[in-house]
Amino acid sequence: MPTKVSDSTRLVKIASQQPSPPRKLVGRAGPWQLVRQVAETNLARLYTARPADACESQPVAYMVKMLRKEWWRDIAAIEMFRREVMVGSKVSHPHVVPILSANVRQPPFYAAMPLLEGATLRERLDAGWQPSVSEVLWVVRQMAEGLAGLQESVRMVHGDIKPENAMLSSTGHVTLIDLGFARGEGDDHGNLAQGVMGSFTYIAPEVVTSAYAAGAASDQYSLGVVMYELLAGRPPFTSQDPAELVALHRGGKPPCIRSLRPDLPKPIASIVHTLLGKDPIRRAMSYRELIDRLVRLEIDTFVLPKSA
Repeated sequence: MPTKVSDSTRLVKIASQQPSPPRKLVGRAGPWQLVRQVAETNLARLYTARPADACESQPVAYMVKMLRKEWWRDIAAIEMFRREVMVGSKVSHPHVVPILSANVRQPPFYAAMPLLEGATLRERLDAGWQPSVSEVLWVVRQMAEGLAGLQESVRMVHGDIKPENAMLSSTGHVTLIDLGFARGEGDDHGNLAQGVMGSFTYIAPEVVTSAYAAGAASDQYSLGVVMYELLAGRPPFTSQDPAELVALHRGGKPPCIRSLRPDLPKPIASIVHTLLGKDPIRRAMSYRELIDRLVRLEIDTFVLPKSA
């Protein structure tokens, strides 16, 4: 499993994460009727919800995330929650989770969003999913489109790209979630800059070198790690020791992905290792260039079903 910075930095992702049996309950959060608690972490609780003025027979189509009471006076936790709300409410993109309404001025803090169908990439991988090359390209291209949407809409980077933060629906649609680490390029992220952000398995070398260096290229590095893992069945660097992971990201050479996936076409291996370059200047490309390259590779690997 990927090494995480801290359990306290993990916000609830989706309804299918149920560390404990769900509890039925009735409550309110602003204009939302809370139907059932479906997930919980150290920071937040997640509920299925419907508009408060809706009848009980109306299908449940929304989620409400509520910051737990014990964090109502914690500056860093509140800042993370507010950042997620700010970004999610400003970005309108099919591959980024939107925030529909929220209260972040005073307790209780909550954010409402659509109910996302499906599972995270992490859950799919843990369940034994072995995506085809074309499926990987499809998923990664959609993630890149979501990152491009963040950059174009609010000039921000996601800051925590990993399989846990990408929802995959049953139809193959990908939605980036958990925007609490989003930041502008050069933004020190206030109180959150006191710790290294993101999960060490997926973090770019420059992020652990300087708290101010993260940019679009940093998200692209993390995307490269995710792409490597989807193709090879394991990330390029693994260790239970965060310090060792940091050292590997800064100076280690990842195993050639074609040694783990011999059937992988060279152009796809090339884009993976380009994204994993140590120097963000050499690694960086425009999202339009990245997406165009992924689309061309998708087309090249698409296999039509055999005729009967």
